[in-house]
Amino acid sequence: MRFYQYLPYFKQNGIAVEVAPLFGDDYIHDLYSGKGKRPTVVLRAYFRRIKDLLRFRHFNLVWIEKELFPFLPAWGESLVNAFGIPYVVDYDDAIFHNYDLHPNKLVRFLLRNKINNIMKQAAVVVVGNSYLGERAYHAGAKRIELIPTVVDIKRYRVIPKLDRSPFTIGWIGSPGTSKYIHLIKPALSDVCKNGNAKVLLVGAGSIMLNDVPVEVKPWAEESEVEDIQTFDVGVMPLPDEPWERGKCGYKLIQYMACGKPVVASPVGVNQEIVDHGINGFLARDVAEWVAALKQLRDNASLKQEMGYAGRRKVEEQYCIQVTAPRLVDIMRSVAKH
Repeated sequence: MRFYQYLPYFKQNGIAVEVAPLFGDDYIHDLYSGKGKRPTVVLRAYFRRIKDLLRFRHFNLVWIEKELFPFLPAWGESLVNAFGIPYVVDYDDAIFHNYDLHPNKLVRFLLRNKINNIMKQAAVVVVGNSYLGERAYHAGAKRIELIPTVVDIKRYRVIPKLDRSPFTIGWIGSPGTSKYIHLIKPALSDVCKNGNAKVLLVGAGSIMLNDVPVEVKPWAEESEVEDIQTFDVGVMPLPDEPWERGKCGYKLIQYMACGKPVVASPVGVNQEIVDHGINGFLARDVAEWVAALKQLRDNASLKQEMGYAGRRKVEEQYCIQVTAPRLVDIMRSVAKH
């Protein structure tokens, strides 16, 4: 979502792109099937990246997602600079906390300033929210551009929910982030009691919420929009902790693109995406989560009004149709000619 979906726009604007991912589909499959990281797969990926690194001098610009070699010093980025090739680095997560807050003292000592060094050497640091931008500023980045993680608005349609199924509280994500749902379990239990509502989780994997009526569906790119269209409200609970402050609120944008009102924890960029009382609610504790969800459950006109407000905001600020021209301009402004 941070780069691949822009490839057609780059091509239309005369920018030729060669993609060189660190890991392949086999790594992703292992990660989401619970097999973990196979050392042989990781080792092959690093050797492939070294070969790619030696080719970088033939390009006008290198775009880096986060870092070249995770858990190694920023030697690769320094070599790109030595080649005289400008690079842009993009962040949609607070990965610097993988190092400066790592439980291992040696990792903290050796790598705590790694991401700062990468940011400082970059021609441009592109960030998905102001928390990440603040880090880049203090790292001494030459230029910082804030581009949120966005959707292609053409993929998302507002389809009114006409069936008579129970009020559906929806969430979309991955098994790694489904732990956040437990933060609002008491609220979900209250709102769903007596059959007044149900919870639909897309991509959560195996999860137990005891007395909460839950349906879990696997995530698929082909069906994610259709799944969100069956929600009545989309939720994004988060704890107010360093890693979570760096998140970019993508699921909120997906909900809003489908014309769904949202309820979210007031953490990080959520506070910028959600206009409290206009396109959704920010809820700090269980009582506020219960009040927000019940208000949307019991007031169909409010639910519709907030949903439309959210859709308008996505059309104005959080879609590729708005951000693609900016990204093209950034690339052209720093590419070596």
